[in-house]
Amino acid sequence: MRTAGPDRHPARGGAGIVTTCGRRIAVRRLRFATADRPISRIALDVGPDRGGELGTWAALTAGEARDLADLLLRHAGLAERGAEPAGPAREAAPERAAARTGQAPPRT
Repeated sequence: MRTAGPDRHPARGGAGIVTTCGRRIAVRRLRFATADRPISRIALDVGPDRGGELGTWAALTAGEARDLADLLLRHAGLAERGAEPAGPAREAAPERAAARTGQAPPRT
């Protein structure tokens, strides 16, 4: 999904970082009030780069945000050690999601 444009200021009220390539990555909590129950999401907003390339954003559930945090931490550790991942990171995600919900993981 694209941001509204290069002048968009993504991080108002959210925590964020600026990468070495100049992109601002903001993280904040979104809360939508609905008639039956409130919905909460964690928003990642990746702003434009120095060259003006548009940014993007994603709204994640709490579980998805935890999965992303786990992947980021694992890959940061690998990058610091100069190691390669043991296998595709996506394979573990359905098992973690199933463990959170108490359901059996999908069979492949």
